[in-house]
Amino acid sequence: QVQLVESGGGLVQSGGSLRLSCAFSMKLSSIYALGWFRRDRGNQRELVASITSNNVEDYAASVKGRFTISRDPSKTTDTVYLQMNNLKPTDTGVYYCNYGFLDKGHIFAQGEWGQGTQVTVSS
Repeated sequence: QVQLVESGGGLVQSGGSLRLSCAFSMKLSSIYALGWFRRDRGNQRELVASITSNNVEDYAASVKGRFTISRDPSKTTDTVYLQMNNLKPTDTGVYYCNYGFLDKGHIFAQGEWGQGTQVTVSS
């Protein structure tokens, strides 16, 4: 069972930056994409960024140009990051990472969801 741990959230003013990290407990198959999801106050969890094993990135329209996803694979684990710049109050939410099959901009998450990390952007 793959475990994942998100970190890096916090409280930041509008226009600020944060860097989220997600550590997976084991090396993931290259067939999977890695993704960052956001759950807002409406409790909808949406995919905000994804990256494939050959480093093809994709972003939700609301974050494109401000967020950057990257991955750092090792021989035994995977780590995925989300650099968030020029943050807006609408970016507020709980951010989760996961992995899975990527199809038409959607990741069919395979892992058990972690606790997530809270990002709060004040105006």
